Amino acid sequence: MFHFPFIRVCSKPKESQPKTTPSKRCRFVLLPKICTPVNSPETLNYYFRRRIVDEVKRLSPAMETEAHQSNFTYLGRTFSGLNITQSSSAFSDCNSDRSGEFPTASSQSRRLLIACASENSDELIQQLVSDLESNSTDVQKQAAMELRLLAKNKSENRLKIARAGAIKPLVSLISSSDLHLQEYGVTAILNLSLCDENKELIAASGAIKPLVRALKIGNSTAKENSACALLRLSQIEETKIAIGRSGAIPPLVNLLEAGNFRGKKDASTALYSLCSVKENKVRAVQAGVMKPLVESMADFSSNMVDKSAFVVGVLISLTEARAAVVEEGGIPVLVEIVEVGTQRQKEIAVAILLQLCEDSVTYRTMVAREGAIPPLVALSQSGTSRAKQKAETLIALLRQPRSGNAAATPARASDVSF
Repeated sequence: MFHFPFIRVCSKPKESQPKTTPSKRCRFVLLPKICTPVNSPETLNYYFRRRIVDEVKRLSPAMETEAHQSNFTYLGRTFSGLNITQSSSAFSDCNSDRSGEFPTASSQSRRLLIACASENSDELIQQLVSDLESNSTDVQKQAAMELRLLAKNKSENRLKIARAGAIKPLVSLISSSDLHLQEYGVTAILNLSLCDENKELIAASGAIKPLVRALKIGNSTAKENSACALLRLSQIEETKIAIGRSGAIPPLVNLLEAGNFRGKKDASTALYSLCSVKENKVRAVQAGVMKPLVESMADFSSNMVDKSAFVVGVLISLTEARAAVVEEGGIPVLVEIVEVGTQRQKEIAVAILLQLCEDSVTYRTMVAREGAIPPLVALSQSGTSRAKQKAETLIALLRQPRSGNAAATPARASDVSF
């Protein structure tokens, strides 16, 4: 249920009444342009709109008869009555659609508010950016929450917010000791990073180190959204090294190991992107990434088999990574995936096993002893054309475990991608 305790309402002035000038902090939201009549029970927004009318009646008795008409204006902060401080949820694919600032049941009301705010978004954004630098933590929180919502729902707002100068003050908020303020800053930066034009500006504004800090010490939502934001920034090739050198890899490995399901997904996706750079691969292996990756691949109920296997596939070109995956018990896990996994999982697992076996007679022997040949034969007969080719290549290697035969060309992990 929504409450609007601070809404100030004014009616449309009559010709005989002088028009008053609102203060600078007033924000106009014109409902008629986007709403059906408030007494229409057919609209999904009926309860929300009914609540506004009730507030109009309560706060301005003179408007009681006028409130049922379609033309009225209410003033004040558009989102100030929303209770979004208690909910900060997922971004399932590191995009704005993940953000669950509102319960599902209120999504229609949320969209109504966002649409209303867009009537005067330029003025609203300028004021919110100014509020980010307020001396009041509460004002900063409110501004960051509103900006994250505006950036979440409208792509054009992401550009407007960045051009209004919001990025630097939001980056400053990420370094706040107030964990909620830090979270709102992280999430706002994440939503702004969804616009490709903003990514370089965010990186140039010094966001990487604060995001890494939030990844280390923030609350769970801040950590998860920091991982997503770093993923977005890593799509600029030259920032991958900067992110790795800023210390992002170890906390991402920690999130992969100890985070909730969303955290594990965010961490694995970020690691997959960052580890296309060799020095980040080394950092990941040194940080112990193979242990949580192998554990996730072994747990078919985790819904993490694919993503974890993809990350292993990126890392497996390193000698250290091959040794680590074997040490963590990865060979029997990979063989099991070839036997009982989905078609895509089987193909990823075969690609990894090929890289393991190409230059190591020892690893070929270990794979063969795990009983890999029967499921590989089955895959070579019933898989996709690419899976068949990989399975046949691996079978040829396993049948000559002590020869130095390198005639077969192993498939690369990069043949399969997210």
